[in-house]
Amino acid sequence: MNWRKLWLPLLALTVVANLLVGSVLAADAANPTGTWKWSVTFNDQTREMTLKLKFADGKLTGAMVGRENRETPIAEASFKDGKVSFTVTREREGRKMVSKYEGKLDGDTIKGKISFKVGDESRSRDWEAKRAK
Repeated sequence: MNWRKLWLPLLALTVVANLLVGSVLAADAANPTGTWKWSVTFNDQTREMTLKLKFADGKLTGAMVGRENRETPIAEASFKDGKVSFTVTREREGRKMVSKYEGKLDGDTIKGKISFKVGDESRSRDWEAKRAK
């Protein structure tokens, strides 16, 4: 067997295999599972927000933790290509308020936009959550 003719194709195959394995491991490592925290300010009051997420078997589930540790389940949730999206529906004084969260996962940070309606007016704001340790 002539090893001189085989070394270049073997080297190329090894490099490609390492790149593919590295890509798969990186994709597996991006996981939004955990507890996420951030602050929101309305009317000069700052409120700490908490979100619990779980990503398993290709499905994103979770809940927003509110006052008195009441949990509101998230809906229409997805996680794909590092992008997180879900809605949270709250009811206050007989009115439903729906907020749509979209963000990009980068390590222990999710950064994106929250879209919601105030009356008939659509609004949005930035959000940046950090994974709790």
